[in-house]
Amino acid sequence: MEISVQKPVMRATKREQWAWYLYDFGNSAYAAVVLLAVYATYFQGTVVGGAEGSRLWGISVGIAMFVVAITSPVLGTLADFSARKKHFLFIFTTLSVVFTGMLFFVQKGNILTGMLFFIMAEIGYRSSQVFYNAILPDISEPEEMGRISGNGWAIGSAGGIVCLLIVLALIMFVGGDFVVRLSFFVTAVFFALSSIPIFIWVRNRGESQKKAKGENYIAVAFKRLSRTFREIRNFKELFKFIIALLIYNDGIIMVLDFAAIYGAVMFGLKSQQLIIFMIIVQLTSIAGAYLFGIVADRYNGKIALVISLLLMISAVILVMFAKSLTTFFIIGGLAGFALTGVQSVDRTMTGMLSPKRRSAEFFGFFSVAGRTSSFIGPTIYGWIAAEVAILFQSQGTLVNQAEQIGQKYAMLSVIAFLVVGLIILLSVNVKKGKEAARKYDYD
Repeated sequence: MEISVQKPVMRATKREQWAWYLYDFGNSAYAAVVLLAVYATYFQGTVVGGAEGSRLWGISVGIAMFVVAITSPVLGTLADFSARKKHFLFIFTTLSVVFTGMLFFVQKGNILTGMLFFIMAEIGYRSSQVFYNAILPDISEPEEMGRISGNGWAIGSAGGIVCLLIVLALIMFVGGDFVVRLSFFVTAVFFALSSIPIFIWVRNRGESQKKAKGENYIAVAFKRLSRTFREIRNFKELFKFIIALLIYNDGIIMVLDFAAIYGAVMFGLKSQQLIIFMIIVQLTSIAGAYLFGIVADRYNGKIALVISLLLMISAVILVMFAKSLTTFFIIGGLAGFALTGVQSVDRTMTGMLSPKRRSAEFFGFFSVAGRTSSFIGPTIYGWIAAEVAILFQSQGTLVNQAEQIGQKYAMLSVIAFLVVGLIILLSVNVKKGKEAARKYDYD
């Protein structure tokens, strides 16, 4: 039997909202440096080298996502049950910060160490997002959720830019692999400092519950999860949205995880150029997050998502035909504008279609969809890129050309996931979904 301990309703303060924004400011630095601009290509090109680097990078991302997919719904349920979202957020933030800093010790040939440290940092980063996202309904009212979510992405993108500028300055004025590795330690410190306000200023909300005598927390988690599965018929629109997310998120994550590698293989981008490219992507991301947040509030999240996905599909198609570095940079800007629209509105839609009093649990399911697809997508991309490159090399194609062909074939899988996910998204009825969530909260 679950015993609820009622807490008075506490309206969010501006300081709490800014603390929430600042956390995104820090964790976006991790995404910008580790996932997008520096570590991905350092691991692929220096630690491993060649097409095999793409395969092992995809496997590393996939392992991390698979672990998060399994653990996040259980942990989300426990966070709801104990009303301790912040505690779980602190644990996984610490895990990510520590192992991001330890990437400094990864050098050429340290393949297993490079994979292990990255996997641990990525598990911490992705898991922490479950609880960070679940705090959104606590620090915003329903009518402002899209705007606040968009603000978080915009400010987060700014954080990525600031950290990239710091790293760019180090690489330009000092240079060498040592500075590349030092950038991971700098990123860890940046992430840690930016996360402090959320742990000091944001208050835990919700109803803490006591487990029945003889029950353990794992049993409680699975009991509540089984109840959620039984009740899923009451949230049909959320379920359809999660299925759509499961598919189109593959494409988004594949673009994020392989954009730097694609640029390096296709256009020979070096560290400085990749950082400049990612700064451009981050700048357009700020505009995308802000504008699509407004669209989500003024109209609805579905419209914002459809527009974002159409732009993303266009960007991926165009990049396959890009011949010059300038064209690649311009298309990257378009992709940045679109992809943060998708990611920002994703969590807004989840918040709108989920019962507020079980937000962490439902954001756990949101994470399952995203992380499960993330496990599948990067693994498929890396496998296609490597196998096609090996096939063309065996037929006498030069190594660099074969690797470029592999990257283009892999991009076709990105388009497929985005298109299928968009088709399913079009069937979601937002109005019915919001009504079902409100009805549950007031029953």
